[in-house]
Amino acid sequence: MKDTAILLEHVSKSYRLSHQPYSSLKGILLSMFRYRRRIEVHQALNDVSLTIRHGETVGLIGVNGSGKSTLLAIIARVIRPSAGRVQVNGRVAPLLQLGVGFHPDLTGLENVYFNGIILGLTRQQIAERLPSIVRFAELEEFIDTPVRAYSSGMVLRLGFAVAVHTDPEIILMDEVLAVGDEAFQHKCLRKIQEFQHEGRTILLVSHDMNQVRQVATRTVWLHQGRVMADGATDEVVRQYLAFTEEMERRAI
Repeated sequence: MKDTAILLEHVSKSYRLSHQPYSSLKGILLSMFRYRRRIEVHQALNDVSLTIRHGETVGLIGVNGSGKSTLLAIIARVIRPSAGRVQVNGRVAPLLQLGVGFHPDLTGLENVYFNGIILGLTRQQIAERLPSIVRFAELEEFIDTPVRAYSSGMVLRLGFAVAVHTDPEIILMDEVLAVGDEAFQHKCLRKIQEFQHEGRTILLVSHDMNQVRQVATRTVWLHQGRVMADGATDEVVRQYLAFTEEMERRAI
């Protein structure tokens, strides 16, 4: 399957949640002797199978807690599945929590090199792309300032700029088109459209259905860790919106 970028076969992910009824140190110590802690298993993903081809732009939609971010984290190899098989063919740019790896005491410039190397670039490659990275992030005046002095928007812009300059074949995006102000969001969207024209593979998590319709040619709807629908974006979004509207009516 040479045209397959991402293959998921019967992927599941569960977490063990420990419920502790006491909040004080004394109560916790006493509970160790008197009571057993209640362990709950949370199933974040349940038997998910997907095949994503090279060049596809796939939207991932669903209510909060449906497993979207967990799925991206597994594909990015940030976390391991509890069961199932994952195969990724290509260089991945995980735009999940932008700026999380930045060190606050380092300057923006130093963080560009630090993160670029983590993402697989050489120092020479980073140096060659540095002017474009700084220009894209719109941080020319602040690139030598410690990141601790940056606003959250500045950190997000720099994180996005570094990630999209790593020549990724597969881009994983978790709500990142909401980065910065409206003008920067349009710039990010144009970059994504540029990637699409170049035939790169994009997996996009978003709660903005207009954005999903604009970008994705195929959409997967997750609910409680399971795939509810997978197909043409307009049809899957229609099903999802009908479902959420029904849930809202029942809640009234």
